[in-house]
Amino acid sequence: MFKKISIVIIVIFISGLSGIIADRFLFPYLSTTDFFQKREWLKKTTENVTVINKTQQVYVKEDSSVAKLMSPVVSSVVNIISYSNPDLKIIPSRDESKNGTGVIATSDGIIMTYASAIDYDQAADKAGTTIPKYKYKVMTADGNSYDADFLGVDSWSNLAFLKIDATNLPVVSFGNFSDYNAGEKVIAIGNDYADYQNRFSAGILNSFNPTFNTSGGTFSVAEKEEGVYMTDFGAGGLSVGGPIVDYSGQIVGIIGAVQKENSLNYFQLPSNKIQLALNKVIQKQLSSNPVLGVYYIPVTKTLKVTRGLSVDSGAMVYSSSGQQGLAVILGSPAAKAGLKIGDIITKVGDANVNLENNLSTILYSYKKGDKIQLTVMRAEQEIKVEVQL
Repeated sequence: MFKKISIVIIVIFISGLSGIIADRFLFPYLSTTDFFQKREWLKKTTENVTVINKTQQVYVKEDSSVAKLMSPVVSSVVNIISYSNPDLKIIPSRDESKNGTGVIATSDGIIMTYASAIDYDQAADKAGTTIPKYKYKVMTADGNSYDADFLGVDSWSNLAFLKIDATNLPVVSFGNFSDYNAGEKVIAIGNDYADYQNRFSAGILNSFNPTFNTSGGTFSVAEKEEGVYMTDFGAGGLSVGGPIVDYSGQIVGIIGAVQKENSLNYFQLPSNKIQLALNKVIQKQLSSNPVLGVYYIPVTKTLKVTRGLSVDSGAMVYSSSGQQGLAVILGSPAAKAGLKIGDIITKVGDANVNLENNLSTILYSYKKGDKIQLTVMRAEQEIKVEVQL
């Protein structure tokens, strides 16, 4: 009798357990199949049943990824120390050392930065001889320290160049200017603190501003670089002279700053303009930059409409006062060639002047003393003007 009761209990237990399994697991699973979906009487068995699918969340630590992506370029970022030249034998009234960020531009030791990231000037020693007021040390990512010679400042881009005695150095890689568009993520790298540590700031490439002239003035000047990147970084996120790098580790631009309209404006010299200046340094032509001697405003479609111009591109010789002497510098090549306020320069040689290929950049390809022919719109008449730079 006891044996029969035990068998009955076991059967009941197994049946109940089977029912629970079917109700909780089997029927919810079957309800998702096409066979169940097509039969109304089977659907009712799964009413008010909630199916929970197990999901897994994956967290990506972006900071770590950025650090790894930047590792190839950080070896090319250096700290430049400007300090008072002890040969002057003048005791400074204060600590005149300055730390700035730079990058290694060539494997044989050319260092590049923005001019305001370092101190540079000339001074006279006790004998009256003019010598450099500052000397330089360059601290590289591998912990080495080098004396550096000052090569000069490119007057067009305002990039400063130094040289250290070293070989087989890690160099920066420049990105292709035409590959970048607004909205891309970029990283700013700085190393201008005395602890020689790299600092990273993430930002967005806002836009390319083709009419921004680095002269700091209200109007453009032909002797200063025009056309820069504008980026979106947090306060204190930029170190002048440091690189802006894309997520493949290539340099998009070098950070510069200029005082404009009573505020400090940060911008990034684009990679293609940097390479033009670097080539001049390599060719030892820093002192060959040409001078035209005009103030101008870039002609746009908007300017054409508002001013009633006959062209929608070019560089219009301009002064807000309407005075010739404030638009064309007295004694300059432009003045000697007879350029006038209101003239619109549309070509330099065969090169069209427009927002993509502005007057400043075209002229930079020439050297001091070169003769050029300008195509000019004057009183809606096209004329040719010969200029010796």
